[in-house]
Amino acid sequence: MNDSPFIRAFATALLLGLWALPQDARATEFRLSAPGAGESLTEKLSGGSLTLETAGRDDVTPQDILAAARADYARLIGVMYEAGRYGPVISIKIDGREASAIPPLEAPARIDEVLISVDPGPAFLFDRAQMAPLAPRTELPDGFRRGALARAKTIRRATEAGIDGWRATGHAKAQVADETITADHAKQALDVKIELAPGPRLRFGELIPQGKSRVRRDRIRDIAGLPEGEVFDPEELERAGTRLRRTGAFQSVALQEAAMANPDGTLDIGAQIVDAKPRRIGFGAELSSLEGLSLSGFWLHRNLLGGAERFRVDAEVGGIGGDSGGIDYQLKTRFERPATFTPNTSLYLEGELAEEDEPDYRERRAMVGAGLSHVFSDNLTGEAGVAYQYTEIDDDLGSRTIEHILFPTSLTWDTRDDPLDARDGLYFSLEATPFVGADQSVSGARVYTDARGYLGIDPNDRVIFAARAQFGSVNGAGLTEVPPGMLFFSGGAGTVRGQPYQSLAVDLGGGNRLGGRSFVALSGEIRADLKGKFGAVAFADTGFVGQDSWGTRNGDWHSGAGLGLRYDTGIGPIRVDIATPLDDDAGQDFELYIGIGQAF
Repeated sequence: MNDSPFIRAFATALLLGLWALPQDARATEFRLSAPGAGESLTEKLSGGSLTLETAGRDDVTPQDILAAARADYARLIGVMYEAGRYGPVISIKIDGREASAIPPLEAPARIDEVLISVDPGPAFLFDRAQMAPLAPRTELPDGFRRGALARAKTIRRATEAGIDGWRATGHAKAQVADETITADHAKQALDVKIELAPGPRLRFGELIPQGKSRVRRDRIRDIAGLPEGEVFDPEELERAGTRLRRTGAFQSVALQEAAMANPDGTLDIGAQIVDAKPRRIGFGAELSSLEGLSLSGFWLHRNLLGGAERFRVDAEVGGIGGDSGGIDYQLKTRFERPATFTPNTSLYLEGELAEEDEPDYRERRAMVGAGLSHVFSDNLTGEAGVAYQYTEIDDDLGSRTIEHILFPTSLTWDTRDDPLDARDGLYFSLEATPFVGADQSVSGARVYTDARGYLGIDPNDRVIFAARAQFGSVNGAGLTEVPPGMLFFSGGAGTVRGQPYQSLAVDLGGGNRLGGRSFVALSGEIRADLKGKFGAVAFADTGFVGQDSWGTRNGDWHSGAGLGLRYDTGIGPIRVDIATPLDDDAGQDFELYIGIGQAF
């Protein structure tokens, strides 16, 4: 019975099926040996091995392993050259046969063992490290000198530095004219001689937009702000690309130098541009146990008039289902035209309609304004403008109308690595808004600052300390002579978590309250990464609101603390915080906050 045709056919089919299983099912053994290389270099060899990388795949086949092994000779030699080892001996054996001796299309049907053996050989030092000619003030890597370890990457960096030095002085076509690299194995030394050809000193020519774009060509040139006729400068070229990207009108921007200079010594620049989708919409939501639900949305057009003009409409409804007064409404519009007067200056027009129904006041306002925004550097931006604001107020002191001409100005310094989930850097903003009263209203000024800092407190930056300080002041006008929205309250998600929303104000007696003319809020957080995409936060906040313009007298403090959980979505963490006051209600009253992005 055991010799029946059925049993023989079944056994044959089973064997064929086993041969067809993926390589990992047949338990191939992979080993890398590098005696004398040291732990760090061995790790680099493992990381650079395509064979070991391929072994980790679920669907790997013997043909894949052979191809990876044949490619590994060059890859591992490259790793050794980077480490200054120019006499390595590399052997990659597949079941005892050298991989380089196995024809590429004759992989064995089965592989049981792959052994990678690397003899690193001695470390080579620079006997000569010469590069000439060099542009003034060119700084070569410190390791590019006689007696230093002769790493291949040091040679590359030195070459790049030499060429960049000439390009920085206007020699856009600087290149390597001749390169001689000789390894003396007897002396274990490397002789390097590199000759540079600076080429002529060139000036910027014309910026030539390439590709189809809805943005007009003249506006592309205006926005880029390439200084035509001036000496070539790679930093100016980078800034031109940054200006184009900053508009948001383009999905990608690549500026490329022409292959040949013009007869007059100018160099044209090609602008490879791909438009972004002109329209965009977005939505947001934030939930607080006291303030209720806030819903927001926006509509954006990135190229309204064909010149990369940006037009945005924002709408927000807040206080839904909350205990912080009634429902608040806000509608804002903003139009921005880049490259107005200078490539780094934008013109803006804005308008706002809003109604705030808060526990201590109800404010309805309309505002229209215009101004200029300017980018001073990658980190520093500013705005200055003029606006008219009309405000109707109902509060504990009755009803009144206030009209102001506002002169809002602001400066923002921002070096954060990620505005939604900062782990490093600083943020500082200063807002100063002088105002002139119209129709018998009083004049004065409002000042507000917001400073934030972030610091990793463990070697791997898995624990971050974040701190925030806010200061505000209203000068020249009394509490009843400015809109409540220009005064300061404390309590809630943006100031002191754990305290009820806008619970701290100036007590005028008889149950009457108004916002203060001075304000201080301090916050600290410890943020820790947990397993996977989760994180935890412990925080404490404190705030002050005072009746005077400056100082911490004639006012009150309150504080709160709590814990939070974060989940990284890739575009920003989902934030869930629970906090309690640090006063007589500590541990009895709690506030819940849910939103997107860190609290600050």
